[in-house]
This record gives sequence, structure tokens and C-alpha cells, in this order.
Amino acid sequence: MKKGLIAKSSTIIKAPVAKVWDALTNPKMIKQYMFGTNAVSDWKVGSSIVWKGEWQGKSYEDKGKILKFEEERILQYSHFSPLSGIPDVPENYHTVTVELSGDGDKTTVSLSQDGNATIEAREHSEKNWNMMLDGLKKLLEK
Repeated sequence: MKKGLIAKSSTIIKAPVAKVWDALTNPKMIKQYMFGTNAVSDWKVGSSIVWKGEWQGKSYEDKGKILKFEEERILQYSHFSPLSGIPDVPENYHTVTVELSGDGDKTTVSLSQDGNATIEAREHSEKNWNMMLDGLKKLLEK
């Protein structure tokens, strides 16, 4: 997979960094804004992360590893989805990086995902990440 096609998404959330970070790493919160997924991880570098749920009528169990965890700053993990139909080999994993920067009661969330094989795949990823960040924003600003 080409690592050069990077999907990007960002938003500003009217909430302090600590609250946004909690939503990114708390499975009960994740389920509310990430399409109903059940996230399982101990959030330690090198540990596994699994996302289970149903998407567009199909059950899924995506997986990856925590690559970077700097509390209230950076969360980075690898990600593979068996629903992609491609082989489960390291070169087919995406790297997702979520960076937070706070300014009082506002937090900027910047997300990138590498490993998109085509422009269409990158656009599809950006659409999904935009929906996810929009859900996160709505949840935390209500």
C-alpha cells in the first residue's frame, strides 16, 4: 500500500483537552460517536486495539496496535479492517494519528491516516473521519 496518500480531517471542539482525550480513549465514549463500535485496548504502547461492531449491515472486527500514546497530546495506532478484502499483512495496515492542541476551553483535533491506495480510498477515509469527528464534536459540545 502506498503510504503517500494521506487522509486528513480536523475540527475545533468547544471542550478542554482533558475532556477530548477522555472521549478518544474511553470505550463508553467511543461507542457514542464512532458508529457504535466497541473499542478494546489497555492504551499502552505496543498493546493491541480491537474495534468490533456492525457497519452497513456487516459485522466487523478491526484491529491494530497502539504506536504512540502521549496523554492529552497524541494517540497513534495501526489499523487493519478484514472487510477491506486485502491480505492481513503489515504493509496493508494504516497508521492513524490523532493530535490535540488546547487553548483553554477549545481543543483542535487533527487526524491523519496514511496507507490509502487510491485517491478514491483517501476521499472515502476522509469522509468517514469527518463524520467521526463531527460526532465527537456534537457529543462533547452538548
